[in-house]
Amino acid sequence: MLYFNFNPFPVLSSERLEFRRIGHEDATDFFNLRTHPQVIRYLDRLPEKSVKDVFPIIDNIDAAAKNNTGILWVITSKDSERMMGTIGFWKTDSQHHRAEVGYLLHPDFWGKGFMDEALKRIIKYGWENMLLHTIEANINPENRASKKLLVNNGFVVEGYFKESYHYDGKYLDAEILSLINK
Repeated sequence: MLYFNFNPFPVLSSERLEFRRIGHEDATDFFNLRTHPQVIRYLDRLPEKSVKDVFPIIDNIDAAAKNNTGILWVITSKDSERMMGTIGFWKTDSQHHRAEVGYLLHPDFWGKGFMDEALKRIIKYGWENMLLHTIEANINPENRASKKLLVNNGFVVEGYFKESYHYDGKYLDAEILSLINK
């Protein structure tokens, strides 16, 4: 069995991006990201109502890293501290060497290859530092951009679940993609 260790918190970088720990100082940007209509379109959860609502979420993210059960990085440009988005691993399973990847990117940064660069860096971290065998993604099948990003990075569709979960009075489908470390 693996033992994930996110302490000290791993600060990462890629060609244009830096990946750092989230903190309360990010609350306004995090709120704006998590409530932007284009960002939450496929998330199937209610947006927070105020900036103060994201503080417990930030605390839970921090606790997951401290407890080595999940990790979320803030994505920034090397030229700016402004939060562009987030990316990380959750639903980690040390026994089976797997984790689920999740990400959000503010629309101001769409179409510029930033999330592709971020995903490549985080996959590398998952293979080399976490020793993962499998990285999974659970997406809304209508989110074609997310599926394209994943497929372009080697993920394959593993399953399609009809009416897999209940949200806002209706049952919604889910699509699972995975990438195996070979």
